[in-house]
Amino acid sequence: MRAMRLEKTGSLAECEQPLRLVDLPIPEPREGEILLRVTACGVCHTELDEIEGRLPCKLPVVPGHEVVGRVETLGPGVNRFAAGDRAGVGWIHHSCGGAQENLSPEFTATGCDVDGGYAEYMTVPAAYAVPIPAALGDVESAPLMCAGAIGYRALSLTGLHDGAPLGLMGFGGSGHLVLQLCKHQYPNSPVYVFTRGEEVQAFATELGADWSGGISSSPPQPLAAIIDTTPVWKPVVQSLEKLAPGGRLVINAIRKEAGDQSELMQLSYHKHLWMEREIKSVANLTHHDIAAFLPLAAEIPIHPTTQTYPLEQANRALCDLRNGNVRGAKVLEI
Repeated sequence: MRAMRLEKTGSLAECEQPLRLVDLPIPEPREGEILLRVTACGVCHTELDEIEGRLPCKLPVVPGHEVVGRVETLGPGVNRFAAGDRAGVGWIHHSCGGAQENLSPEFTATGCDVDGGYAEYMTVPAAYAVPIPAALGDVESAPLMCAGAIGYRALSLTGLHDGAPLGLMGFGGSGHLVLQLCKHQYPNSPVYVFTRGEEVQAFATELGADWSGGISSSPPQPLAAIIDTTPVWKPVVQSLEKLAPGGRLVINAIRKEAGDQSELMQLSYHKHLWMEREIKSVANLTHHDIAAFLPLAAEIPIHPTTQTYPLEQANRALCDLRNGNVRGAKVLEI
C-alpha cells in the first residue's frame, strides 16, 4: 500500500518535504481490530507539532488521525462492524474506555504512537472506530473526527449558556465548525471571531459570526467564554483581557509553539486574571465525544469547508497549513 511516512523531525519553516511516499505491507487486523481502506484523512495542526518535534511520536510513523474509510476485513472477535461499513477514527487509538480515557496513562494516539490515516489502509481497535452517519460524505466527515469533535468538547467545557457571548480565537479547521455548532446549540449567543486577515474574517461572517476582527481587536462586549485554537501564546494573553468577570478561556491545542513565549511576560494579574477569570485546557478528546458529535453534525447539519489534496501531495497540504493558507479544513483524498 502507499503511505506518506514521517521518518525524522525538523522545521517546516521553509516548507521542506517532511513526509516520504513509501510502499508498505497492508497491515493485518489483530484480535478486536478492523482493517480500514482509507478514503479520506483530514490534515490537522497536530501533524505540524509531530513533524517539528513539539509532540514526541514513534519514528518512523504514518501520521493522520481524522480518518474515514470502509471496513475491509475484521479481526478475530469483532462483531460490531461488517465488511463494507463506513467507519471513522479519531485521535485516540486505544485507552481505558472510561469517561476520562483522554487523561488515562493507557492512552495511545492515532498517527503518533501507531500508524494513522496518511495511507491506503490502517488498523484500529473496533471499539475505537465510530460509524459514519449516512448523511455525511467521506471528505466532509474527515475533519469532524478531530477538528469538529474536539470543538464539540471545547464548547461543552466553556459552560456557556444560551444568550452568553462566545469568542473564537483563531478560525481554522476547528473554529469554523464550532461556529456552526454554537449557532445550533446556543441560538441566542452572539459569536465573535478573532483571526488574522480580512479574507478569513469575511469567511467567518459568511458562516454566521456576529462580528469578526483581528486578534488584538476589542469585541462589542466582554465575553463569557473564549475558545482558543491557535498554535501560539499571544492569543492566550489577548483572550484573557476580553473576558467578562467570571469568564472562562478554553485552550484547544495539543501544543503551543515556543517562539512567542515572551508574550506571557506581559501577563498582568489585575488585567488578565483577576475577577475570577478561568483558564481550562482541552486534553485530547474521547471516542465518546466523536460518537455523540457525528449524529449531531448530521442533524444540524454542519457543512465543513474543505480543500482536498491527493495522498502524494500531503507535504503540500502541510506547508499550506503551516503558512496560514487556511479556509476551513484540508483533507487528503485517498
